[in-house]
Amino acid sequence: MERFILSELLKWKNSPYRKPLILKGVRQVGKTWALKEFGRRYYENTAYFNFDENEEFKQFFETTKDVNRILQNLMLTSGQKIVPEKTLIIFDEVQDCPNVINSMKYFCENAPQYHIACAGSLLGIALAKPSSFPVGKVNFMQMDPMTFSEFLLANGNENLAAYLESVDSIEPIPDAFFNPLYEKLKMYYITGGMPESVLMWTEARDVSAMQEALLGILNAYERDFAKHPHVSEFPKISMIWKSIPSQLARENKKFIYKVVKERARAREYEDALQWLVDAGLVHKIFRSTSPGLPIAAYDDLSAFKIYLADVGLLRRMAQLAPTAFAEGSRLFTEFKGALTENYVLQALIPQYEVVPRYWSQSNPPYEVDFLIQRENDIFPIEVKSETNIASKSLKKFKELFPDQVKLRIRFSLENLKLDGDVLNLPLFLADQTDRLIGLALKQ
Repeated sequence: MERFILSELLKWKNSPYRKPLILKGVRQVGKTWALKEFGRRYYENTAYFNFDENEEFKQFFETTKDVNRILQNLMLTSGQKIVPEKTLIIFDEVQDCPNVINSMKYFCENAPQYHIACAGSLLGIALAKPSSFPVGKVNFMQMDPMTFSEFLLANGNENLAAYLESVDSIEPIPDAFFNPLYEKLKMYYITGGMPESVLMWTEARDVSAMQEALLGILNAYERDFAKHPHVSEFPKISMIWKSIPSQLARENKKFIYKVVKERARAREYEDALQWLVDAGLVHKIFRSTSPGLPIAAYDDLSAFKIYLADVGLLRRMAQLAPTAFAEGSRLFTEFKGALTENYVLQALIPQYEVVPRYWSQSNPPYEVDFLIQRENDIFPIEVKSETNIASKSLKKFKELFPDQVKLRIRFSLENLKLDGDVLNLPLFLADQTDRLIGLALKQ
């Protein structure tokens, strides 16, 4: 599989300001594979240490802060060679090893000639605890599920992936590309971007193995809930997690605690929800009251929506059968368009530094699905999962904030076009959003 993060890792390797790297991402998103593949391609050798498999490695970090001694001990026990600049050192499953995370400070200050990358599945949780955090002494990188473009490459559709990259003007896409991209996008909704699920489909074309892979990942996540330090939170995390499909199946997708449990209160469940956010399993999107800068200053902290890290996991969790793939556009519209919104958000998050927001007003009801901050502009985005693309909320948003809106964006099953100040993007172009907004603004 080709993962775009490998080119980001290469930039890190070649940077004159390189520090030890912490690679974050949910369990089974492919962090270990990416680091090992990166080591294989760009280093003479890779020294790999897994702190879950070999707990005794942790002791070397408990007894000393001397990095040369730590490395010497690791080399002697594992028999692996470590050469400055030429070896990639991978510390894996470090989420339960605060001393290892903390030692990155000393590697950064005293041994910058060593190239070190750390990974772990619940690192977001570990890093939320201030004790173990080497502030300013590490580089961070986030690894997300495979994008639609990466899925196309894995599926052997290099021509379609290359075409998406080559779109350099806002004009309709020929049917010869539009139709196969539309069909492939339906398949991506079914597999999602978790590498194991994609592999089961692209290599074996085995739907039941793919279903099994997704279920296995969901079960692994649920086992992780038990790792919350307070046992009492475990059932709450589980209940919030299981409520996500029903939260998204409603017309108004604002998160409601009563959907989790009758008479549930925010303060009882806030910590459990935050655990899921820190673990990277869900995205929390706040309601914005106005398209001002910075966007975070206008958050309504009492209103938010929750989406899953991956569209395929959401489909599996909602128990939508893969057979919907064959039924026209049903997959896009099913379940109140929640899969489509989840997919678009999943595509937007890696493109922007600031997490998207959404905008709504209640009387009369209007809602814009996402707001993105691009440089110093805020752009409203509406996601239409059908071909009916009348956008009353986008129109209302423009009326209320005429000076702040340079361009409005609508995702739908319609073709690529610029209609006044409304940019219509076919759903399969979501990975190219930022680039296409740039083209539309020039036009």
